[in-house]
Amino acid sequence: MLFASFDLVSALATLAACLVSLTLLLAVSQQLWQLRWAATRDKTCKLPIPKGSMGFPLIGETFHWLLQVRRIPFPSLISLPGRWTLLRISVAELLEEALCQVSSLISAEMRAQEGVFISPLGWSGLHQGARVFSKIFSHEALESYLPKIQLVIKDTLRAWSSNPESINVYHETQKLTFRMAIRVLLGFRIPDEELNRLFEVYQQFVENVFSLPVDLPFSGYRRGIRARETLQKGLEKAIQEKLQNTQGKDYADALDILIESGKEHGKELTMQELKDGTLELIFAAYATTASASTSLIMQLLKHPRVLEKLREELRSKGILHNGCICEGSLRLDNINSLHYLDCVIKEVLRLFTPISGGYRTVLQTFELDGFQIPKGWSVMYSIRDTHDTAPVFKDVDIFDPDRFGQGRSEDKDGRFHYLPFGGGVRTCLGKHLAKLFLKALAIELASTSRFELSTRTFPKITLVPVVHPVDGLKVKFFGLDSNQNEILTGTDAMLGATV
Repeated sequence: MLFASFDLVSALATLAACLVSLTLLLAVSQQLWQLRWAATRDKTCKLPIPKGSMGFPLIGETFHWLLQVRRIPFPSLISLPGRWTLLRISVAELLEEALCQVSSLISAEMRAQEGVFISPLGWSGLHQGARVFSKIFSHEALESYLPKIQLVIKDTLRAWSSNPESINVYHETQKLTFRMAIRVLLGFRIPDEELNRLFEVYQQFVENVFSLPVDLPFSGYRRGIRARETLQKGLEKAIQEKLQNTQGKDYADALDILIESGKEHGKELTMQELKDGTLELIFAAYATTASASTSLIMQLLKHPRVLEKLREELRSKGILHNGCICEGSLRLDNINSLHYLDCVIKEVLRLFTPISGGYRTVLQTFELDGFQIPKGWSVMYSIRDTHDTAPVFKDVDIFDPDRFGQGRSEDKDGRFHYLPFGGGVRTCLGKHLAKLFLKALAIELASTSRFELSTRTFPKITLVPVVHPVDGLKVKFFGLDSNQNEILTGTDAMLGATV
């Protein structure tokens, strides 16, 4: 009995010693971690580094930040010293100053790296340079894309209107943007059945893009890798067919421009480079555009006066006549002259910016709100927080396209108060294509469709991974004839005849 009690006391003492040792080790390591990041302070600058916790070794404040992002719709500006640690500082109101300084600091390096395109996902990608992408999204290129974009949207809306049931708008706009990328940007002639199969595989790929990089059976990472391999097989087949069949092509798509650019630089792009570049172009045109398209439809549902005002503008510009889009009226210059349509798209992107923010690396120490931000740190700027707190916007929670009209022009009062596509030298290269797509979709919605919400109330909005309704937004679409009357489906017409 004595030995048994001695063993119990010994075990408890050992456990207590382990806990004390672990606590001391954690405290010492945390202090060393604090000193490690304090050592990054720029000694030539007298200002202190921002106040805040550096968290735990290696993981820093990452978990706390993730919880904050899920709880708070508009997370504050966040500075990241190093790769993992997150330090929160309350300087959202000084975002313009920060972006101006960061933009000026990185511009020199960007000029030094001109001609290099770095994949946002870290894939091997194509190193063709910003000049190549300026060709892809040039005025001439957009003019050639427009009829194809319009045709894809028309076909999609016709399919939505012929569906006797309501549709999941977010899911269907994902299909639409994927189809647009395949048919218009890449010029692939993939049969619809194969295209639908590729879309399902692509969705599986996207769902696992941000999985932990642990290659285990049944892990999201493994599923993502397998989906990518399947995608690349399908894309390789489409690329080979495209290279062999060049007849009957009436415009140069994005993939054509990439291939020609490689030849101009004396480099024949490999099949792997073409597949990687193709996948990146699809990714760039997919999630954010689908998010914005869904938000556009939801706001037109909520605000029928805005939809009617759009129709009035289309009529006044000679684009919409007797309920039909006049043939040849949808040219790029005509669309750019639609000022109210531009205001509607701007307001959708202000209230429902698909992406929360962006990251920048500090190349030279600068001052922000009385603190120094040392060289080597990273800064995350919040687009949503900026749009929500910028003093130039009045009644920020109200959907009001007129705020961008000539009488108010609230977006003109500051350089970085409105930045749905980011700011500075790293602004989104495809923003003009995205806006053109949204405008073409809005014109078709105003001209050829009637649509109504299929649920009793509008759904809540989630921000992860991009802005979208939690239920996808259930909507019933009806086609309209030239007199803006509802087109009956074949079944409805038969039932009407029977009655």
